[in-house]
Amino acid sequence: MLLPLAAQAQDWAKARLDKSPRHHEYISLKHGDHTVQAFVVYPEVSHKAPVVILIHEIFGLTNWAKEMADEIAAEGYIVIAPDLLSGHGPHGGGFSEFASQDDAVKAVSSLNPDDVNADLDAAADYAKKIPSANGKLAVTGFCWGGGKSFAFATHRHDLSAAFVFYGAPPSDFTTITAPVYGFYAGNDARISSTVPATTEAMKTANKKYEPVIYDGAGHGFMRAGEAPDPTPANKKAREDGFDRLIKLLGTM
Repeated sequence: MLLPLAAQAQDWAKARLDKSPRHHEYISLKHGDHTVQAFVVYPEVSHKAPVVILIHEIFGLTNWAKEMADEIAAEGYIVIAPDLLSGHGPHGGGFSEFASQDDAVKAVSSLNPDDVNADLDAAADYAKKIPSANGKLAVTGFCWGGGKSFAFATHRHDLSAAFVFYGAPPSDFTTITAPVYGFYAGNDARISSTVPATTEAMKTANKKYEPVIYDGAGHGFMRAGEAPDPTPANKKAREDGFDRLIKLLGTM
């Protein structure tokens, strides 16, 4: 008998998440005839905070994705992580209803890009109305979500920044208005080989794009680098990448 996917995934991340002192909640964001569920984490601060929309990996809204949302919130940011498989799972459910990682990957891979942007728009619109939010909005994503964060920057024009973790670039850069910061792995030629052409295209379009490639790291280093058995290169890339993310968020 297969366990639901949520029961299989990343116990080490769930253990860290369970120890968090921060407020976590799930919300329903309705737009048109669709409802997307989202995981929200609030920082423990006394002032209004910026909001970061976090886009999960191709594996879905895993315990690690939620744990990463919590880590960013710990640095003073409200984080909204939509379950982009909402309504696409068995019996109309979301990520947690899939029986296996492979099933979730197939479902994420088949999502319509316009539908993804619509779900992200719903999260961004909600972010603008949070009483404890200060109106500043950023997007970040990892793996598949890294590519979607880059694509969202071409679509959404009230972003203060986009943070792309080892995600593929869009085909057109001309509509981007926010600075884009890239985080790439040296041992990930499938994605990192796109960086030179992206750099040139963004320069031609007069857009701000600052990529960093972490030597020796592999694809998914933000997750792999904090797993119980990281390689030294992945661990260092994860630490350096997270530090860079937080410093850049502070400049918004």
